[in-house]
Amino acid sequence: MNDEESVKQVIETYIESMNSSSSDMVKQAFHENSKIVGYLNGDFLQMSADEFAGFVSSQDPSPKDSGADVEYEILSCEINGATAVAKVRDKYLGITFLDSLSFVKENEKWTIYNKLFHVEE
Repeated sequence: MNDEESVKQVIETYIESMNSSSSDMVKQAFHENSKIVGYLNGDFLQMSADEFAGFVSSQDPSPKDSGADVEYEILSCEINGATAVAKVRDKYLGITFLDSLSFVKENEKWTIYNKLFHVEE
């Protein structure tokens, strides 16, 4: 598997973590020191990977179980050595997000290091 395929697989893990409300999958996709940052309903939000994992796992029933699967599209993916940047549009909990994801490859494993999100109107 090349680096672009590996990064896209991490994106799929991230999306599936939200779809199935899995904190374990969030922790698999995100670097332990990552930050999730953006504006939601006019409020500036900052979360650690653990806080985001807790939020995702608190969605009960999960989108998958409620029949509202997370929809997503990878808009771009650029690899630069052991770093990468991807832009992803996803619809989660009835909200359309535009995510700017940065990745780092550490010990041959790609993870999301930062997630900046924008809510689309």
